[in-house]
Amino acid sequence: MSAVLDDMDSRPGSTTSLLRTVIGLYLREAGGWMSTRHIIALMEALGVTAAVTRTALSRLKKKDIILPQLRLGFPGFAVTAGAAAMLARGDRRIFNPRHMSPVDSWCLISFSIPETEREKRHQLRRRLHWIGCGTVAAGLWICPDSLREEVEEILADLELRPLATVFVTETPLVGGSLRDAAAAWWDLEAVAELHRDFIGHHGSAADAGGPCGASPRPSAGTFARYVRCIDRWRIIPYLDPGLPAEFLPEDWPGMAGIALFERLGAAYARPSAEFVRTTLKM
Repeated sequence: MSAVLDDMDSRPGSTTSLLRTVIGLYLREAGGWMSTRHIIALMEALGVTAAVTRTALSRLKKKDIILPQLRLGFPGFAVTAGAAAMLARGDRRIFNPRHMSPVDSWCLISFSIPETEREKRHQLRRRLHWIGCGTVAAGLWICPDSLREEVEEILADLELRPLATVFVTETPLVGGSLRDAAAAWWDLEAVAELHRDFIGHHGSAADAGGPCGASPRPSAGTFARYVRCIDRWRIIPYLDPGLPAEFLPEDWPGMAGIALFERLGAAYARPSAEFVRTTLKM
């Protein structure tokens, strides 16, 4: 496999997850490189010690996310080309949550992979799950057609394109209700729990701005709150396929989760970025 994969395994709030979030949010904006000293300073604002940050940097280096690079005699890190593509893909997902309309097309992925390629078969299923596809049957998966380009990238990267057929279709015709079908194809309760968890952790932050709804001031606390918000949110737009309302339970928390995320971004993104710019000048 050649692609740098989206990080779906790091536990939100862990040092590795927080560091990846900081890199994704700010290292590219800083010219594609950041000194080790400044990375450590930003992680200290998140309550992470220098020693623990250095260990996490080593882990991300081994995963080909970052590479060490000297600039003007200062040690630091840049994002690898593969990770830059992964982070750009993450930007599209994280900041533009999907929501299908009833008339949007669907994509079906049918594949039959021999036992000799079972490891690739496992990777294909895992990566289709990562991008929000549902399982109709072992060799038949479904997703919004907006994800077809990513499906094609996965098939090409795993060198499985000749063994798969991709269909574009209108709303599937099912024997029962669409809600029952969607509940069987996706683990919607797990996705709903992710939304509820996000709302539970960050709901109060949406009302914590300044007077008359003004954004909070740039500070380490503002930065930490925003980074932790993104860190907990970023997995949700991958696993949530953004299904139309008729496919979802009546008590679906997804729209409330998206609305909260957008309010937090409006309040905290700018002062957090200003805190980073000030830190990088020190």
